[in-house]
Amino acid sequence: MAAGIVLLYAQPLTRVVRLTIDDVIHGDHVLLQLGDPPSPVPGPFADLLLEWVSSRDNMNTATNRGSRWLFPGRRAAQPMNPYSLAASINDLGIPTTAGRAAAIRQHVLEMPAPVVADALGYHQVTTAKLASQTGATWSRCAAGDHLRSPSGWTPQRTDDR
Repeated sequence: MAAGIVLLYAQPLTRVVRLTIDDVIHGDHVLLQLGDPPSPVPGPFADLLLEWVSSRDNMNTATNRGSRWLFPGRRAAQPMNPYSLAASINDLGIPTTAGRAAAIRQHVLEMPAPVVADALGYHQVTTAKLASQTGATWSRCAAGDHLRSPSGWTPQRTDDR
């Protein structure tokens, strides 16, 4: 499950282990709260994610029965150690660092860097640098909230009423 989050959403394992079951939002669609707004989870992976939430590992010990961590650790009230999770994923033959790097680069090729930053919880400078390095064509997309007026701007009154 963690490998899917790394590869689909370009998340570092230090962030993956900090996810809670509350970060998995399910209603009409399954969403994963990585940034704002939450990111949609594709169909087949959504089913696996919901199944994981209902049957997480390390839940049978007395110390973890009420754990809210998506990847609970072996210590009470602690998430799984990112190094242990990395070892498990690497044992499956999935290189987490290379996979995450490839995923984020693919995202900035397909969407404007500010959109990727907001959706995946990255800093906008980071995604802008990656977009520049990958030759993304979204270089003229302005960052920020486009629903608000620029500071210092006042609407001009017209006689059209």
